[in-house]
Parts: sequence; C-alpha cells; structure tokens
Amino acid sequence: MSQGSVPSAAEPTVAFGVRLANSPAFKDLFRDGMALVEETAAYLDGPGRAESRALDRGPALAYATESMRLTTRLMQLASWLLLQRAVNEGELTQEQAAQEKSKVRLSSVGAPTPQATLDELPGALSALIGKAMRLQARIVHMDRLLFGSFEPVETVPSNSVAGQINRLASAFATKG
Repeated sequence: MSQGSVPSAAEPTVAFGVRLANSPAFKDLFRDGMALVEETAAYLDGPGRAESRALDRGPALAYATESMRLTTRLMQLASWLLLQRAVNEGELTQEQAAQEKSKVRLSSVGAPTPQATLDELPGALSALIGKAMRLQARIVHMDRLLFGSFEPVETVPSNSVAGQINRLASAFATKG
C-alpha cells in the first residue's frame, strides 16, 4: 500500500488497539506495574511495618488508610494488566476481557489525600503512592487508546492544575 492511499477491501487493515496491546509500550507498562506491586508488597511487609509502629496515632491512622488505598489501587491496576495480557496471549477474547474489565475500576480510590497527610507519612510510602498514581495515569491513557473508554483518574494531590483539568474533562465527557 502506498503512502497516502486508502486500503482496499483486498488489503486487510490492522487494528490500532491490537498493535498497541502487543507493543513494547504495553510490555514495559506490564513490567513496571508488576514490579511496583512487588515493591509495594515488600515494603509493606518489611520496612513499612516497622515504620508504621513508630508513628503517632494520627499519622498511624493515615498510614493504615493510605496503605489500604495503595494496595486496592494496585490490585485494580494489576487486574487490568493481567486481563490485557490474557488477550494478548490468546487466553481470552477481546469480548471476554471487556466483560471482565467492567469489574475493574481504573478511576480513583476515594478522595485525593491532602498534602498535609502525605507529609506525615514515611517517605517510602509517599513515594510508592506517587509511583502508583503515575502508573494509574499511564494505564488509564492506554485504556482510552485501546477501548475509547473514559474514566476520570485521580491526580497527585499537589498538582491542582491537573485536578482542575480532570474535573473539566469529567464535566464535558460524554456518558455512554
């Protein structure tokens, strides 16, 4: 097919979503996501446990809340990654994955955490929360490219401009 020509019925087109889902970008996203799940589990089961015991009551409650939100977020993101990998490997059809995907929430897990609360948490937990938020944004972006879906994503609390942009995008999103 020459550049600028329209494909004929005899020339099969390649779906963008299929190519993207099998691309190095997805493989990198999958690797990064699973590595973050492992890193978070190792932290929460090891150094995080010791750090949480040393906190005062208020920060300890914030630690418990935020670690639970973090693990919930990562479970949802890992579910999405595993579903897409199953499609890539032929274990699920795109239709089966779409049915299962409806159970996965890529949107935010609760209200954004106030920066003052994040400042009270151990630095390692705050860093993991930031990594999870960035991973979530990457997955939501890929989900939009693959499925054309729109789920608003929670932004890192310290970025008020991005928060305003997300609220505007949510307000003008078409409901399907």
